[in-house]
Amino acid sequence: MADLLTERQAFMVLNDLPNIGPITLNRLLEKFGSDPREILLSDKRRLESVRGVGPETSAALLNWRTHFDLAREEDRLAKAGAAFITTRDAGYPKLLREINDPPIGLYRKGDYLFEQPCMAVVGSRRTTLYGQSVAKKLGAQLAQLGFCVVSGLARGIDTAAHEGALSVGGKTVAVLGCGLDIVYPPENLDLYRRIAETGAVLSEFPFGRKADRQTFPMRNRVVSGISEGVIVVESDVSGGAMITARFAGEQGRLIFAVPGRIDQATSHGCHQLIRDGATLLTSVDDVLSELNYLDGLHPKTAKLSDDEPDLLERLMPSLSGMEKQVAACFAGGSILGIDALAGVTGLAAAEISVALMGLELKRLVAKRADGAFEARSPV
Repeated sequence: MADLLTERQAFMVLNDLPNIGPITLNRLLEKFGSDPREILLSDKRRLESVRGVGPETSAALLNWRTHFDLAREEDRLAKAGAAFITTRDAGYPKLLREINDPPIGLYRKGDYLFEQPCMAVVGSRRTTLYGQSVAKKLGAQLAQLGFCVVSGLARGIDTAAHEGALSVGGKTVAVLGCGLDIVYPPENLDLYRRIAETGAVLSEFPFGRKADRQTFPMRNRVVSGISEGVIVVESDVSGGAMITARFAGEQGRLIFAVPGRIDQATSHGCHQLIRDGATLLTSVDDVLSELNYLDGLHPKTAKLSDDEPDLLERLMPSLSGMEKQVAACFAGGSILGIDALAGVTGLAAAEISVALMGLELKRLVAKRADGAFEARSPV
C-alpha cells in the first residue's frame, strides 16, 4: 500500500515512473504539500487538476505497481552499493535544487557530498589530441584549485577532464544518461570505478534504463545545474556540449569556451559560443577572474572587529604548504609580483602560480591591474 511506503520509497516510485517529466513531478509535489506519498494516495480527479497531468499520467500514478517494481529496484541498489537521494538530503547538490526542473531524486554511487564548488568541463566525443590535452590540463588545474570537476563520462573531452582531476587526486563527478548499472562507453569501466571510489557517479534514471535521445539532454541539464560554470573545450555547432551550454545560460551559470583552429569542425561550436557572449578561456585564470568579478558584485560582509582574527589568519590551517608560504609574504600590506615572491620564498614560478590561484579562489589575494598581487581587504 502507498500509505506504508517511506517518503524516500515514494520519491523513488515517482522519479522512476515512465513519461512523467521533472517539471510535472515538481508541480505535483507543490500541489500535495511536498509529500510524495500523498500523490500516490490521491484520486484521479485531484491528480488531473494539476497542470500537465492528463489521463495517461494519472493512470500511471494510480497503477504505479504495474509500471515499477520497487522491491527489485531496492535490491539492485543494495547490490550496487549505491543510494537514492532526494532534494531533501544533504548529499543532493545545492545548486541543482535551484534550477527550474531539478530531478526529484538521484541515484548515486560514491560517497562524495558536494562540499566543493563544481565546474563542468564538456566537449566532443570525436575530439583532437589538442582538445584532449586541454581538457586533461583544465581538469587537473581545476581540481588542484579545489573545484570538483563535473562531466558526462563520454568518450573524448569528458574522459580527459575526469582523468585530469583524478591524476592530481582531485574530486570529479560523472553524470550518466543511463542507469547506474550501464557503463557507456564500455571502455570507461575502469574510469567509472575510479570516479566512484573518490567522487561520485550520478544518474536520475532507474537501473536498466538505456541511453537515448531523451536521456542525454536530461543528463546535460544536470551537468550544468550542479556547476558554477560550464567550460566547453571542443564541440561542433550541433554537439551535445552546446546543449549543456544552452542549459547553463538558462540556469544563470557562467559559460566558457576554449578557442581552436578555424578550419577544425570541433572548434566551430566554441567559436559560436564566444561570438554569442561566452567567456573566451585560455587558462584557469580566466575562471578565477570571472568568479572574482562576480564576487565583487555580491553584498560585502561586515568588517571584523579589532579583536577578531582576519580572514587569512582564520583560513591559514586549511592552506597547503606552498599557499601558507606565499600568503605569509603579503603580511603588512605587501604588493608583490611572481618574480618577487620567487625571490622571497625560493619557490619556482610555476609553484607560486599554483599557490596564487589557490589563494585567489579562497578570496585571500587579488590580482591587480599591473599584474602584481595583494591581500584582499577583510571587508
